[in-house]
Amino acid sequence: MLGGSLISPSLRTRLSATICSFPALLSIFLIISPVSSMWPFQPKRFTKNSLMQTGSMGLGDGDRIVAFGDFNGDQFVDVLALDSDQQVLSVYLWKHDEFVFEENSRIRHPAPIYNVIPGDFTLDGKLDLLVMSANSANTLDMTLYKGNHDGTFESTPISTPSSTLSQPISVDINGDMNIDLLGMVPSEHSPSNLLKAWKNTWNGSQSQPTPFELIDAPFHGAQCSLASPHSNAIIDLNGDCLADVFLVCDEGQGRRSFQIWVNNKDSGFSLAEHEPLPSGVQAISFADIDRDGTIDMVFPTCSSVSSRTGIGSGCLINIAYNKQLPLCPSATSTSTDKQGNGICRPPEQLCTADPNFGYDLSLSGNNDIPLSSLVQSPSSSLLVLDTTFSPALPLPIRLGDANLDGFPDLLLISATGGVHTPKLLFSEPCTKGLPGCDENGQGRRGFGLVTRGAEDMESVRDARGATFFDMDEDGTLDIVIQRTGGQGQGTVSFIQNNFYYDAFFLKAVVLNGACNNGWCTTPNGSSYLPFGVSYSGASYKYTVLDTSGRRSAAQVGQLPQTSYHSLLTPYSFFGLGRTNNYIENLFVGSTKHIQEHFINMEGVIPNSRVVIHPPPGLSEGSWKRELYLRPGEWIPWVTLTVVVTTAILAIIVFVLHLNEKREDELERRRASHHINFDAL
Repeated sequence: MLGGSLISPSLRTRLSATICSFPALLSIFLIISPVSSMWPFQPKRFTKNSLMQTGSMGLGDGDRIVAFGDFNGDQFVDVLALDSDQQVLSVYLWKHDEFVFEENSRIRHPAPIYNVIPGDFTLDGKLDLLVMSANSANTLDMTLYKGNHDGTFESTPISTPSSTLSQPISVDINGDMNIDLLGMVPSEHSPSNLLKAWKNTWNGSQSQPTPFELIDAPFHGAQCSLASPHSNAIIDLNGDCLADVFLVCDEGQGRRSFQIWVNNKDSGFSLAEHEPLPSGVQAISFADIDRDGTIDMVFPTCSSVSSRTGIGSGCLINIAYNKQLPLCPSATSTSTDKQGNGICRPPEQLCTADPNFGYDLSLSGNNDIPLSSLVQSPSSSLLVLDTTFSPALPLPIRLGDANLDGFPDLLLISATGGVHTPKLLFSEPCTKGLPGCDENGQGRRGFGLVTRGAEDMESVRDARGATFFDMDEDGTLDIVIQRTGGQGQGTVSFIQNNFYYDAFFLKAVVLNGACNNGWCTTPNGSSYLPFGVSYSGASYKYTVLDTSGRRSAAQVGQLPQTSYHSLLTPYSFFGLGRTNNYIENLFVGSTKHIQEHFINMEGVIPNSRVVIHPPPGLSEGSWKRELYLRPGEWIPWVTLTVVVTTAILAIIVFVLHLNEKREDELERRRASHHINFDAL
């Protein structure tokens, strides 16, 4: 027995000396050169706490990135690039071990290419390419290249019905999770001005299968003529986790409006809102700006735009917030009033539609922010069109959570004369003097320009586009800059986001149910997983508790836009902020026309990747979920700490055991020599 009363003063002294000297001995042991040469952890690739320029990462000079996709199903996003003549497409596969992109295949298209939509149009778990190219002054040809799941494509393309210059978008029009298209057709093919749907009719068992059948879109209400270019999207706007359709309409004489068509599953789409857009409106982006569980709109408005340079003057950055039922403060809060009307959403009922949703586009208050105050330069303008491409491409405000605080940040290109520089603005709580907040420091969110650590990005002077992209899938949003090549540093530059943030993230991707959510097989007997499908329309809502115990909700859409080089990734990425808990509720919605088109996943681990397989087709079967943990850089250090701590404790216990054994032996000897005088 080891007790305080049994340990002698000399033993306590020896134990204290042993315990205190061990860390010093361990430190000496670790700094010995032979030990340091055997250090098991790889040195960091990037050590500077900043936005670091890493060059073209293997992309060829003259290339322009037109789309992202997982072309070989290895869960690393690859790049599709277009040459300067707009006719040669190159697939660059990401090589994780070499940390570089490597060209894998090329396609030469017979006509100039306007846009490319990667997607699994043949429902075989392989990523195909739908190429839109010039035909005449008012027609787009569309051609399908079937993918081989290794970054290559079949040599014989498949023709599909043509479209007007208003590029069609990917939608799931009938809820079977096949990729359909929504757009308009030339007047010679359809005398009406109604929306058309390219319904996916692919049947691989046919000798000559056709990918689409042209039908009238199931839209019930007054339809409009689509603008060109537009910002059409498929994303949940009324809060039921079922993707709705957002359309930008051309009202003539330079005026534009928007329509929101609510998804009623088998009953089609009904017109919920038709409102004018502000004068001078440019491309529209979608994200949950204020982290209230609803999708908001962000767009610039400019007093004038140069058709030659694509630079807008007098530009404002506008935020239109989605007005919906808020999240209830707690799970026990009353969610309805005395009349039974909803006043808030309980955390376990996030996918509840709000029929009274809507947007406030009034350009008053703090929702219209002058560009000059954001970039801290009164002479700066905004690049809104990339005129180096034919036809000119609209450049939206890019939205992504670069610092993982749960609030989307802004990425744009500031133009001063002939200098075009990308700017990153972090979303911040409102304070006095912060752009986006009123004079008293009040408002929903403000935006601060990132200057410290952004020197490499600020050195770019020839930017013609920029977007967020997680290079090497390491859980941080990096930046891709498209360049004109005027600085002699190539036409693509990657910016590594190497800032350290003590916050968490989550990646999620909903697949399309190909191969019945299992392994796909080829005619030669090989098998593969259907990861590269680029499915549009999935929706995510989640609740999370921060370190103070406050609950918040957020919403993210998956690949809502696919036209005009939208450059959105096939997965959804969202920051969780600082949290010491699991994700409380993660609602995942699909476009399926079944009673339960969404699921609720509880206790999802942060810093992970979630892959969701809905039931294939229109079936009501079970959902399959997979969770992949990311081995963060801290894991080896935690392992080392545990091992060292365990070793220290083991040594202490061993020393105490030896000393106790020795003291017990001495006590036994003293007892054996003790004379019992009572027995004499």
